[in-house]
Amino acid sequence: MQNSPSRRVFTTALLAASVLAPMATGSTAAADAGSRAPYDEEDCPPGGLGPELTARLDTAIEEVRRQARIPGVIAGVWLPGRGSYTRATGVADTATGTPMTTDLFMRIGSETKTFTVTALLELVDERKVRLDDPISAHIDGVPCGDRITLRQLAGMRSGLFPYTSDPDFTRALLSNPSRSFTPRELLAYGFKHRNTFGPGETFQYSNTNLILLGLVVEKVSGLRLADFIHRRVLRPARLHHTLFPQGAEIPEPHAHGYTNQTLSGDIADTTGWNSSWAWAAGAMISDFEDLHRWARTVATGTLLSPRTQAERLKTLPTGFPGTSYGLGIFETSGWIGHNGSTPGYESVTVYLPSQQATLVLLINTDISSGGQEPSTLLARAVTEIVTPDNIYDNPVPPR
Repeated sequence: MQNSPSRRVFTTALLAASVLAPMATGSTAAADAGSRAPYDEEDCPPGGLGPELTARLDTAIEEVRRQARIPGVIAGVWLPGRGSYTRATGVADTATGTPMTTDLFMRIGSETKTFTVTALLELVDERKVRLDDPISAHIDGVPCGDRITLRQLAGMRSGLFPYTSDPDFTRALLSNPSRSFTPRELLAYGFKHRNTFGPGETFQYSNTNLILLGLVVEKVSGLRLADFIHRRVLRPARLHHTLFPQGAEIPEPHAHGYTNQTLSGDIADTTGWNSSWAWAAGAMISDFEDLHRWARTVATGTLLSPRTQAERLKTLPTGFPGTSYGLGIFETSGWIGHNGSTPGYESVTVYLPSQQATLVLLINTDISSGGQEPSTLLARAVTEIVTPDNIYDNPVPPR
């Protein structure tokens, strides 16, 4: 399938983008990530959803997988009082035919934003930063930085040009997907353009915002972002299979990822691509178990004070019907959380407070189908069956 890189390369659709970053001192995160532990009973209630509902979900997921040409899918729905459904289908590696299983590590793209913003909000709780601080109080050289606040960065309302939309960035990345980028190099691609609007005027999804917030966490905490997230977010949340890679590595076992975001438009295996191009915006790696746990943690604010979590959940319109965005988190049809899309992988991790329900999806492609994210097609199909009054629909803008 031919696809011009300038059409969509890493310009990530609304709430579905990115990846990378300097990482935590290598081994603690990787060691923790390699240590598997079962769910707590409270996290994984026993019992399925019954044969009829299970069969409907099996059929719906398989239909979307085949129609959208998704190599492999990991899907989970947890509905307190009703039961749960987990399934892996398709293949993790198209070359060998290795089947997809629920214990594989995957790149999670923009779901990284929920971790970076949680780290920032912990510093807010400690009164080391304020959401209404201008970015210029912490980082120099930001266009209009004296008028752009941390709140606007976390809410995608800064007006800073998305560096992923810069043609030179696209060319540099796709010419050498193994290349490492520094956060400052990424910002330079965006800062050479004029801001797209005044601070706070409207919504524009931009990885530039999260790169800056990652630098703020580092400067204020005195730790590398990956180290801070490992110590202050992953450990307290009991996420033992989630990490920031130092470069292109991904722990075993993992699924291979497939994209057509290439210079030629041909499909490529992206498993070994260096995700430093997105750092605080989307570099992280996780698995099905951890994302199941994280969905509720991030949506209910377990790691934050009630006051700070309330600030996080003050969502504003995005311009896309039915979807609003808070601080590194979105709400669509009652579902709260984030999705991720990076070359070769997509994910959805959301929580429905009204039913205390959780949905997690992981797939090993980001190739769109009929102009839509394959992960969105899956999430819609699943929620049409299990929560028909709350159908997940994450509309995406042109890339």
